[in-house]
Amino acid sequence: MDAKTQNLLDALTAQPVVPVLIVESVEHAVPLARALVEGGLKALEITLRTDAALDVIKAMSEEIEGAVIGAGTILSARDYAAAEKAGAKFIVSPGINGDILDAADDSEVPLLPGTATASEVLSLREEGYRVMKFFPAEQAGGAPYLKALSSPLADIKFCPTGGVSLANAPDYLKLPNVICVGGSWVAPKDLVAKGDWAGIKKLAEDACATLGKY
Repeated sequence: MDAKTQNLLDALTAQPVVPVLIVESVEHAVPLARALVEGGLKALEITLRTDAALDVIKAMSEEIEGAVIGAGTILSARDYAAAEKAGAKFIVSPGINGDILDAADDSEVPLLPGTATASEVLSLREEGYRVMKFFPAEQAGGAPYLKALSSPLADIKFCPTGGVSLANAPDYLKLPNVICVGGSWVAPKDLVAKGDWAGIKKLAEDACATLGKY
C-alpha cells in the first residue's frame, strides 16, 4: 500500500463518520470545525458547493489543531488544484473521470474517488485504488449492494455517503468492506446558521458513542 493510500486510511478509520459539510460563510469555519473536532470527529469534508468553500478549507486547516480537512465535490483537475492549494489533506469526488485521475497522479494529496457500480469499482481497481467512496449510497443500492460486493471484491474498502444517517449507519458499518460513512447529520444547516456549536459538538459526540462500537 502506498503512502498516499495509507494517509487516507489513517484519516478515515480514525472515526466512524466523516462529516460532509456545506458551509456558506467563512465566519462559521473555525467554530464549526472546533465543535466537530472537540466532539471526536477530526476528519472533515468541505464540499465545493459554495463560494466560501475554499476559504473555509484554508481557515480550518490553519486554525484548528488536529483537524484533517478534506475537500469534496471535486469535479475537475482545476478543483483538485484549488483545494490542494487551500490546504486540503484529502480529496473526494462524487464520480470519476480521466481529468481527476490525472490530477491525483500528479498530487501528494490522496483521492477518495466516487463509485456507484461494480464496473466503476473494477476500473478504479485497475488504476491501483483500493479505498473508494460509494455514492449516492442509499439510492445506489445501500448496504445490501455493498454486502454483495464484499466477496468478489474483497480487497476494496468503501466510505458510503448519500442518504446515510445515524439510524442506518450501523447497517453499513457492520459490513467488512466499510471503513466509515459520510454524513451531514452531525452538522445540520439550521444549527450552523444559528451558531449552535454546542449542539453540533453534542451530535458529534453522540455519533462517536453510538457508531464507534461497529
